[in-house]
Amino acid sequence: MQNKFRAISLSYKNAPVQIREVISLDEGSIHALLVKMKDFFSMTDVLILSTCNRTEVYYSHELDLSTEIIKLIGLEKGLTSVVDYIEYFEIFNQDIEAIQHLFRVSIGLEAQVVGDLQIANQVKRAYQASADLDLAGPFLHRLMHTIFFTNKRVVQETAFRDGAASVSYAAVELIEGITSNTYQPRVLLIGVGEIGEDVAKNMVHIPDAKVTITNRTFEKAKELADELGFEVIPFERCVEAMKDADVVVSSIMKSEPFITKELVKSWDIPSYKLFVDLSVPRSIETTIEEVPGVLLYNVDNIRSKATATLEKRLAAIPAVERIIEESIQDFFNWKKEMMVSPTINKLKNALEQIRLEEMERFLKNADEQQVAMIDKITKSMMQKILKVPVVQLKAACQRDDADKMIDILSDLFDLEKDPVKKDA
Repeated sequence: MQNKFRAISLSYKNAPVQIREVISLDEGSIHALLVKMKDFFSMTDVLILSTCNRTEVYYSHELDLSTEIIKLIGLEKGLTSVVDYIEYFEIFNQDIEAIQHLFRVSIGLEAQVVGDLQIANQVKRAYQASADLDLAGPFLHRLMHTIFFTNKRVVQETAFRDGAASVSYAAVELIEGITSNTYQPRVLLIGVGEIGEDVAKNMVHIPDAKVTITNRTFEKAKELADELGFEVIPFERCVEAMKDADVVVSSIMKSEPFITKELVKSWDIPSYKLFVDLSVPRSIETTIEEVPGVLLYNVDNIRSKATATLEKRLAAIPAVERIIEESIQDFFNWKKEMMVSPTINKLKNALEQIRLEEMERFLKNADEQQVAMIDKITKSMMQKILKVPVVQLKAACQRDDADKMIDILSDLFDLEKDPVKKDA
């Protein structure tokens, strides 16, 4: 049975944030899961992608292992009832479906904010994690580099990546809208991971805002704050700074809420206080909305306004899809040729074996010059003999008819036989 490229996907499209945060995988969990998949199922092509919007596993195997992989995720996350979450996963069990989905995710067509720039880097890191564990074979290497090349084409040939319309930018647009009547709104940014850093850089679109950054690693926060001209405070002063802020943006990784209702209700909120939770798992308790004056948004209910940037991106989607379609066709042409490569190699080896045996049989008494000349002639003859079947095999690939041609050549040249050892 031939391996198929498959995928399982849990995303914002079919799972709310409270489900996604339970399934979400950090770097350590991804590494452990990759090792388990390699050891348990002897896989050679695996990719695991986990972001605030999706957790996905791509793999090559002859069998549908979606249930087993979901159970492994449950084991890694310490979930005793992971089967309860199976309904939230979308399963792709055909090559073309899984490949199309990975292309669409990597390019940003499946992002919550269309064309999100962050996803390309997240996919690259996922690929690197697989490569580091020797879980990227020729198939996955070729597929990922085709995707990276497609990404470049999309940037160069369309307006799909123009402007700055990512989840973090959408959060900044939200902040701008809510604080429009506030003079010099005070914004506290907690956590400067990838999303937090992106939010900070996009805060330049609200020039009157007074932005303060804090992070568990002070040096990282200070470096970013110095670059952008923002204030920085030690993480220990975080709670004190939250009291004074008009807007609190949290993008930190914690297993339990960092900002609780109990904490927030002890503060005096004269007008309003906006909380933006960009963490998965969520770092802000949802019940803080019950406190008078508190507004809470998370990654699921942040929606960008209909900006010119988004309109341009949406208008570019047909062109992006055409580029993806061309790339997938090129990839499948390569994949088809890969299917016949073993037969071509067997045929070459069979003919080479015949050539060497006949050379040995008839040139026992030939001098060095004669051997060199006949070696050259017979190699040339062999290449010419090979040319027609190789061309025909590749043509059969394009017609999806390679299996028949492989069987014919295998029968004609007895390619499946074991090499016969010569008597000593």
